[in-house]
Order: sequence, then C-alpha cells, then structure tokens
Amino acid sequence: MNVVPCRALAVAQTLEPEAANAAAFADILDGLDASLYLVDAGGRLLHANTAGQAMLDTCNVLLEIRGHLMACDPAVSQTLRQVFAASRHGVAAPGTGGIPMIGLDGQRYVAHVLPLTSGPRRRAGADYGAVAALFVRKAALTIPSRSEALRSAFKLTPMELRVLLAIVELGGVPEVAAALGVAGTTIRTHVRRLFEKTGTARQADFVKLVAGYATPLREIGGVR
Repeated sequence: MNVVPCRALAVAQTLEPEAANAAAFADILDGLDASLYLVDAGGRLLHANTAGQAMLDTCNVLLEIRGHLMACDPAVSQTLRQVFAASRHGVAAPGTGGIPMIGLDGQRYVAHVLPLTSGPRRRAGADYGAVAALFVRKAALTIPSRSEALRSAFKLTPMELRVLLAIVELGGVPEVAAALGVAGTTIRTHVRRLFEKTGTARQADFVKLVAGYATPLREIGGVR
C-alpha cells in the first residue's frame, strides 16, 4: 500500500508559493512530530527538522555521512538511494510507499518518501534544492483513537487489533504471546486472520498498515 503520512502531505500540498521560502517552510517542518529530511536526488541531506536532527544524533536508525543521508541498515540505504533518484522525476519507486526500518536498539520505524518535484510542492523543495522529503517515525507510536479507525476499516475484533498492534511494537509471535499471556498457536491463528482481513502477506506489512493510520503532527492542546 502506497501510504504517505496524510497530514504531512496536506501541509506540503497547501503551501502557497509566496510563503514557501526557506525560513517559513523550516518553521512548518519543525512542527512535525515525525523526523523529516529534505534530500536531493543523490541523497545529499539538505535540511533536517528538529525531530530529524535528534534522530541523527542517536546514530540508531539514520546517519549523515559526508553530507549524505544513510540508514544504519545497508539494505535500507540502498532502497533510499533508489527512491531519492526516482523522486527526481516526481515519482516514488514502486513498492516503497512505506519502508520498514529497525534501529540498532531493535525498535521498529517506518519511512515514507514524498517527491517534491511536481505540483504545489515544487516551490517548497526548490528553496532547498530538494527533490524528496523523507518522513520517519517509530511504528510503535500509534494513537488509541486512530486504532479505532483501523479496527473499523478492516472489521477487526478487539483481540485481533491487540495482536496487530503488538506485532508492530514487539516484532514476533513469541514476544507477543508472552506479552499478552496466551499461547503462540493462538497468536498465529490471529495473525492468519489479520493477513486475510487486511490483504497483507507478511508481518512486516503490518508496520506500513498501522503507520498509515498515525499522524506525524505533534499534539497541541490535546488535539491533532
């Protein structure tokens, strides 16, 4: 499923050209809870928002090496290079709407790439010479109110929803079984049902699915 964090996409699409200068755009980016990076087609890092710089400082998921944005996982780095190159033409590489990532500490993250070379987004990216925006956030940061929308969308039972969220957060059947206090065979049964209901084929797809129902914007006064 080709998912881009929808409210972040709305921010980028609704920027008026006259307001899309570097200073104003930087203020908007720093209001995002997700880590956000602007890059050129070669993966050169042009800007990181506050959350993005904090993530780089941990050297846990992403790295800045010689001015280029890279993942700690070499396979993810290769995927990012391909996506950034494709963004030069205003498109995302096939199958990379959501890119699962695992930090060196074992925490799970998901990344989304938004091309900035077409439509109203062109000017926003032009102020930095960027062709793509990379959004990264922890997959475990799922909001309960959004979980209800996820349950309704796929007609999940309460237990199926718990298993889905636990798989995303903990990563495997044995860990989920231990956390929920049930047998591993029970968790596997729920996972099979989740595959059928959500149209997914791998547990890694659950990360992208759940991330699509999360918002990258910070809470302000309890409202998202």
